Amino acid sequence: MNKALRNPLIYIVFVLPAFLLFLAFFIYPIFTAFDNSFTSWNGISKDVKYIGFDNYVTALNDDAFWKAVRNNVYFILFSCLIQVPTIVFFSLLIANVKRLKGLYKTAVFAPSIMSTAVIGILWGFIYNPDFGLMNEILGLVGIEPIYWLSDRKWAMIAILITNAWQWTGFYIVMVLAAILSIPKELDEAAAIDGATGVQRATKITLPLIMPIISVVIMLSIAGAMKAADIILVMTKGGPAGSTDVMATYMIRYAITSFKHGFGNSIAVLIFLFTIIVTVLYQVLIARRNERIEY
Repeated sequence: MNKALRNPLIYIVFVLPAFLLFLAFFIYPIFTAFDNSFTSWNGISKDVKYIGFDNYVTALNDDAFWKAVRNNVYFILFSCLIQVPTIVFFSLLIANVKRLKGLYKTAVFAPSIMSTAVIGILWGFIYNPDFGLMNEILGLVGIEPIYWLSDRKWAMIAILITNAWQWTGFYIVMVLAAILSIPKELDEAAAIDGATGVQRATKITLPLIMPIISVVIMLSIAGAMKAADIILVMTKGGPAGSTDVMATYMIRYAITSFKHGFGNSIAVLIFLFTIIVTVLYQVLIARRNERIEY
């Protein structure tokens, strides 16, 4: 057995299938998208015409594209400034629950395993201007009904809340696992020294779970850059493009309008923007929190 493990061919045999799948379903599509982004092609016919950077110039000069970019930025800011603090807050609460901790973890995780179509329809009823739960609650305090999904001022906010509701539980489970892995002796020693619960959370727990929080932020950024399904289910990018993001903008041209070459150029831009944002985050922030010693 030991002699077999020393043979490099053994490792190649085990790694090769995964590597081939990686090439076929990740590397090859990326290069194909780059190649198609320089064409004027409808995605069906054999008539492929190379037009250089015209697709990129068209996209970068389109106000609708920059509106979609702005909405992606809204997704990122909402995730980092509102969703992540909420995740940490509820993770700390659940970690300190004495009974039914498993029930709470299951309850918060449940939306993450639900279909996006189901969640979109469910929240569509919640946002209904006539009988929706949101307007019923607002009516109790004398606020007039809001047309959540058909008003430009509120549609994007409604999408952000729904998306956060779907994925917050998934990240809570990740952060909660990090909190529960912290040795109890540290918390007990701080309690003996007279530290309050808030002090122990801010001075001990938070610094020790910063690596996982950095991962959550990075995953949130990546998720924000490729968000599309919840928007397509709830608003299809409307009203008047106010909830369009880069992914829905791409889908509209690549699939609906049969402008496959132009759609691929948008896909490449999404890829490049995502790489730039994640690299900047890694370089400027995440590296400071990579190593934590107990």
